[in-house]
Amino acid sequence: MSTATTRKKHSNWPVWLRRGPLENIATAIIGIGFLMLFQSFALSLYTWSFVTMLFGTAMFIIVSKFPE
Repeated sequence: MSTATTRKKHSNWPVWLRRGPLENIATAIIGIGFLMLFQSFALSLYTWSFVTMLFGTAMFIIVSKFPE
């Protein structure tokens, strides 16, 4: 095997646009939306919980296509 076939391809994307960190952020947003849904003290948080979870889910789907 040559060294060219064993090397990983390096992306030209910035580190903050890579899949790993953004998937973690999207997962945190989904978790925040979940907590907003199941809290019992603020109606405005409950109202925005579905939109927050939907945004986090859409972000996760989009970010999962990014390079590592």
